[in-house]
Amino acid sequence: MSGHATPRELSSDHQADAGGGNWLLWILVGAAVVLGAIQPQSPMDYVRLVDWHTVGALAGLLAITQGVERSGMLQSAARRLLTHTHHEHTLAAVLTATAALLSALVTNDVSLFLLVPLTRALAQQAHLPLARLVVLQALAVNAGSALTPIGNPQNLFLWQRSGESFLGFMWMMAPTVAVMLGWLVVAWWLLVPRTPITLRESKEASPREPRLLVVSALLFVLFVVALDKGWLPWGLALVLGAYALWRPRLLLAIDWTLLAIIGLMFIDLRQLAALPALAGWAGQLPIGQGWRAYLAAIATSQFISNVPAAILLERYVHDLPALAAGVSVGGFGCVIGSLANLIALRLAKLPNGLREFHRISIPFLLACTASALLLRL
Repeated sequence: MSGHATPRELSSDHQADAGGGNWLLWILVGAAVVLGAIQPQSPMDYVRLVDWHTVGALAGLLAITQGVERSGMLQSAARRLLTHTHHEHTLAAVLTATAALLSALVTNDVSLFLLVPLTRALAQQAHLPLARLVVLQALAVNAGSALTPIGNPQNLFLWQRSGESFLGFMWMMAPTVAVMLGWLVVAWWLLVPRTPITLRESKEASPREPRLLVVSALLFVLFVVALDKGWLPWGLALVLGAYALWRPRLLLAIDWTLLAIIGLMFIDLRQLAALPALAGWAGQLPIGQGWRAYLAAIATSQFISNVPAAILLERYVHDLPALAAGVSVGGFGCVIGSLANLIALRLAKLPNGLREFHRISIPFLLACTASALLLRL
């Protein structure tokens, strides 16, 4: 896949993704039907399987992201960044390092909502390997978020059950994170060309609406506070209500398909994890300690994503460092390994994003798995 997209390709990315890229949605629908036939449940049971806090949080963030993009201020910021960065290699280093650092502080998905739209704005103004930049950011947030207890959902879950202090959990994760970040540097060094940035010809300046950016930024702060306080319904009502009254067409541009995919993932994966045969099989496996627990967490993440994998295996694995390391490394590889991967690709609106992602992420998974395995031996 070429790293340079033409303006026509950039404008049609959403349509391309919404067409061929929605195969995952239909696979999840089919899986829900099959699992429902195996273990029938009432309609309300299916509703309860969905983590509505996660879906609602993503809906609010998607709406705010649309507000920021439509303000035109990202394009302006991208232009200023390009005037100070002259090589693709340097730009990729800045974006990747920022993604890794932010993810440890404000969670992996929020980092992507901040950086991927900026990266798309950069690619609209210059010839850049957009797919590689976005994939590197997805890898970076999976690696960086693994360091802190608040970086991602699986860490938060395992931290609450570990009894470790905040710093104690970070110290436990530091060796694995160091391995992942080391391979991230290698990936950046090998994948991003050392070529000067070539700006595209700009026929007309993009319209800018500073007021829309200010309102979106204010809504972002209020929404994050609402999430922190447990006031999701009120925060989501505020965000969607404000845009519905002021910019109703903005809500139509939200990636509702992504929300449907995530909701179906919860339904399918929780049904799968609840199957008695699967639970009995997992209980008989020798995965309680050490490298076996670590590899089991990685393998399970490839099939049911790393957050459900942490929840499922926590009752069978008695080696918390091995489990935490395994689900962190397990975020690489298959796109379903981490919710952050899906968010990055949908935000980037790449027509061939899945192919480019797996071309990079699977070798990255193998390298990290082998290197971090040495820590478990």
